[in-house]
Amino acid sequence: MAGLEVLYTCVAGNITCPQDAVVCFVHWELIKNGYRCIGSGDEARSSDKKSELLPADWSNNKELYSLRYKANNSDTQMLLKAITVDSTLIFNLMNSSTQQVSDLTVNINDHVNTDQLHTFDSVFKDADSLSEKVKTQLLPPLDRPTGQRAERKSQRDEEEEEQRRRGEDSDPLRIPSRNPRQGTHPHWPDPMVPPFAAGGADLDPFGSRGGGGMIVDPLRSGYPRSGFDPSSGIPDILPPGAVPPGARFDPFGPVGRHRPGPDPDHMPPPGYDDMFM
Repeated sequence: MAGLEVLYTCVAGNITCPQDAVVCFVHWELIKNGYRCIGSGDEARSSDKKSELLPADWSNNKELYSLRYKANNSDTQMLLKAITVDSTLIFNLMNSSTQQVSDLTVNINDHVNTDQLHTFDSVFKDADSLSEKVKTQLLPPLDRPTGQRAERKSQRDEEEEEQRRRGEDSDPLRIPSRNPRQGTHPHWPDPMVPPFAAGGADLDPFGSRGGGGMIVDPLRSGYPRSGFDPSSGIPDILPPGAVPPGARFDPFGPVGRHRPGPDPDHMPPPGYDDMFM
């Protein structure tokens, strides 16, 4: 608590109630954390200047305390208000630039000896606990950027992210992402629509699009042929109806092989019955 005793002694004449002592304590915590008091009230004045001391009129209103602070290393301004409600003191600390507000409720009897207001050594009770509450609940974090510093950090983060993306795109050994980039998808022509219809008939076994599935269909090659219809059947080979009308049919033997005339095998060669021939 170095420095608090000097401050308390300087303002001892204005301390007439326990809430004055608590406000003095919270003021010193702000000073220790890099802020300086620039005046009292809500509005700026021409006489404002940075100081570690409390302004002369800081305790005129025992029901509502209002003090303004400014950070040492930036233009950040803070407005501290303390409202007395029965035996408690409610603090509100607002950042004038961002309008962010933090608050702290202090039970006065837990931290101040009412009958020892003018004896610094015994006026505060459990000062370490009160100091910890002010730091964790009321004061903004020391590493939290504000104002222009926050904007600069945001821009720097965006630039670093852009550089990282460019590095990934230019790395020849990088495995591409499973998620494709957003954009227009390539147009793939329908293989069943001319002029990209090559092989399309192979996907149409029943010939509903015209033509068989083979590149050179023996039954639809374009050359003159007899009126052979496989759906009517092939004598001694394929019964009628075995091939649906219009379906592709690949003959498994010469069509009409049972031609009239002598059987080429009707005269066996000499010694045919000799198994050792």
